[in-house]
Amino acid sequence: MGCANFPGYIAKLNMLYLLLNAVIGFRSVIENSTFSSRGTESGLAFCLIYPKSSHPVPSPRTMAYFASALAFLALLPWSRITAADPQTNLILNACSLINVTNTTAFAATINRTFAHLHSTISSAAPSSSDSHFATAQNSDPQFYALFQCRGYLSTADCLTCFSAADVHIRRYCGPANGARIIYDGCFLRYESAPFFDQDTRLEYINSCGYGNSMNRFHVAVRQLLEDLNAATPKTPTFFAAAEREGVFAVAQCVETVSEEACEQCLETAFYNVGLCLPSSDGRALDVGCFMRYSNVSFFPANRTVDLSPYLTNSARNVTMEHGRAKSSKKGALIGAVAGGVGGLLLLLGAISLLWIRRSRDQRNPSEGDTLGESTLQGSLNFHYKDLDNATNNFSEKNKVGKGGFGDVYKVKSSTVKDVAFLMNHNFQVKFLGEGQFKNGRTVAVKRLTITQTSRARADFQNEVKLIRNIHHRNLVNLLGYSSKCDNFLLVYEYMANGSLDKFIFGNKRGFLNWRQRFDIIVGVARGLAYLHQEFLVRIIHRDIKCSNILLDNNFQPRVADFGLARLLPEDKSHVNTIFAGTFGYTAPEYAIHGQLSEKVDTYSYGIVVLEIISGRKCNDIKLQPVTQYLLEWAWKLYERDLLLEMVDETLDPSDYTPEEVKRIIKIALLCTQSTVAARPTMSEIVVLLVNQTDDALHPTRPTFIEASNRVYGEASSSPAGSTSTPVAASHATFSTFQFSAR
Repeated sequence: MGCANFPGYIAKLNMLYLLLNAVIGFRSVIENSTFSSRGTESGLAFCLIYPKSSHPVPSPRTMAYFASALAFLALLPWSRITAADPQTNLILNACSLINVTNTTAFAATINRTFAHLHSTISSAAPSSSDSHFATAQNSDPQFYALFQCRGYLSTADCLTCFSAADVHIRRYCGPANGARIIYDGCFLRYESAPFFDQDTRLEYINSCGYGNSMNRFHVAVRQLLEDLNAATPKTPTFFAAAEREGVFAVAQCVETVSEEACEQCLETAFYNVGLCLPSSDGRALDVGCFMRYSNVSFFPANRTVDLSPYLTNSARNVTMEHGRAKSSKKGALIGAVAGGVGGLLLLLGAISLLWIRRSRDQRNPSEGDTLGESTLQGSLNFHYKDLDNATNNFSEKNKVGKGGFGDVYKVKSSTVKDVAFLMNHNFQVKFLGEGQFKNGRTVAVKRLTITQTSRARADFQNEVKLIRNIHHRNLVNLLGYSSKCDNFLLVYEYMANGSLDKFIFGNKRGFLNWRQRFDIIVGVARGLAYLHQEFLVRIIHRDIKCSNILLDNNFQPRVADFGLARLLPEDKSHVNTIFAGTFGYTAPEYAIHGQLSEKVDTYSYGIVVLEIISGRKCNDIKLQPVTQYLLEWAWKLYERDLLLEMVDETLDPSDYTPEEVKRIIKIALLCTQSTVAARPTMSEIVVLLVNQTDDALHPTRPTFIEASNRVYGEASSSPAGSTSTPVAASHATFSTFQFSAR
């Protein structure tokens, strides 16, 4: 199957489709061939699948016509957009989980507000910024809406993009009290609360296209994006588009934010879009800004902006030096050729040495349990020797905890020499200092204690590839990595308060009050909801437990230890996998049958909530009441309406209300339903937690809690089909696949 990507050329692809039908003949070709197209984050991927083997091969004359058609199409000016293009390639669609109660009034409000947006765009002068931007609001009921086109679109294309966004947001978000949709060409958002000054959210994302680009393209992308990042907030409309050395890029902020907010948003977008390299096309999306680069033009040449008046002196100097280097290119050609001969010999020698070293250390890739395998990208590459010295050869003195696969050590970053990539490894390398980060902060180093196998190396690569793209206030941040032979190290931000289990079961038990515990419960739910439904790919953690939840200085939770990774593909509701995790937290369908879905994390989360409220470990039967696991005990108390007996005795009764505690326990029990479909999603759990009603909370006793008062699960970590042994029902993990915008 041959497949090519043509970002932004939907109209021409349609023309290609029609022309091929006309040349070859509709019936004779469609019956023997398959044409398919699908929207991707980089545009439209158009694939021609050759005639099926079960049908006759087209005649030579038909094939000649076909070749002639392709030759004609090759003469079309693909390098530039000449026709109308509203750029309605969908990048992001997000709907609020809360629906309005009065749908009739809501429909009238949205009709009136969207009509006002359309009128503002259509009535504005083409040269005015109003032709690309509009806001509207309604006081009763409260309703706020904002629409913005990319500055390079014509008014007609802008209106077309608005119409597409209008139809899509109504169809897919229905009566949701908030929604936003992002196309390549425009952005539409409405909320029931003010948001016009909002510039960024922690759940920002990027969207990357296909294909790898050359190193010189990386440098050109970096230089152009740096200039756009600096210049755009200073432009009158917060918009700039530019082309340089085959790189086409655009940056834009919502016009309702301040210049400072625009700068901050684009800083985040600048970092995010850099993670797309080596892809030849990338985007960064946020609520207040947008940034995109490509090696193919996606805006008219007359829509570019001269950046030089908006650049600082330092940025202008970089641009001038770049220009001088370009102008002197011809004069340096002879010297370059002469020096290149010697350089080529040195390069060949270096490549030979590297090839020998690589051959010695090469490992076969893991098969069957690693999805989306690719090279390491986007994190700091630390020197293994420096990390070894900084931890005193990983002495017990520096040990602060134990995570999945290995131990965690505390390190002052001023003792660590790092090669710090300010953007990602494809951008120009820049040292931050001989021995410290910019801020000299303390970091945590996890040393993976895994056997010397190809599976071990694959697991290490999985963890790095996954975490490097995840940014959320309730998820731990990976700062870097180091790998030497069979030694694997991961460098994380350091959480001074350590793991949650110390505050629930350990020597700090009783320190957390009810409000802090509730905030932790909500924060963990938000982090998991982001992994399951808001990140670019659906991710399953598979090992949610108190020891994998870290607390920052403000006792806000950070889900950590992504040491066991598995991606859930977009087109499957669950996958079968080898069991990996911690018994006592794993859902029965995963422990017994190896069936993995995001509801496995939901189950584990419910167990953790019960632990936080009760102060008891889920698999400890030594505590009173005797010989009862935590989940079994919780269900008995629920059925007898005695849930308050479950509350940790160290909690002050004046800090909480009985109704609130009961509601949270019921939510936890909902998470442990034996039927997977009966468990709520993590996004639904967040809504249930923040709402103050428990009318819809009616959990039913799981069937796996049997009359013999035991919770059954799978004791072995072998695949499905093994014999069962009574243990506490248990646990979960996560990984990355081909990015696809949600």
